[in-house]
Amino acid sequence: MERMTSLFYIYILKCSDNSLYTGYTDNLERRLKKHNQGKASKYTRSRLPVSIVYSEEHPDKSSAMKREIWIKSLSRENKIKLIQEATDEPVL
Repeated sequence: MERMTSLFYIYILKCSDNSLYTGYTDNLERRLKKHNQGKASKYTRSRLPVSIVYSEEHPDKSSAMKREIWIKSLSRENKIKLIQEATDEPVL
C-alpha cells in the first residue's frame, strides 16, 4: 500500500482535565478521531474529549519522533509557552 503523503505530524492534545498529551502521526484527523473514540491511548481514554492545541509538520517519521521526545521532555509550563507562541491563543 502506497502512502498518499510523506509528512508526519507532532501534536499536543488538551484533555478534558486540562492535562496535555503529546504524540506523532501521519494523519492528524484520523488520530484525533481515534483518541476521542478511546482507541488511541490509555492516557487519553479516561480524559475525553480531547482537542488538538498544537501541531507541526515533519518530513519523515524519524524527525517527528525526535521532536516528540524533545517536546515530552519539556515542563508543562514550557509546553504551554510553545503552544502560545505558535497560536497566540491561551491554552488553559
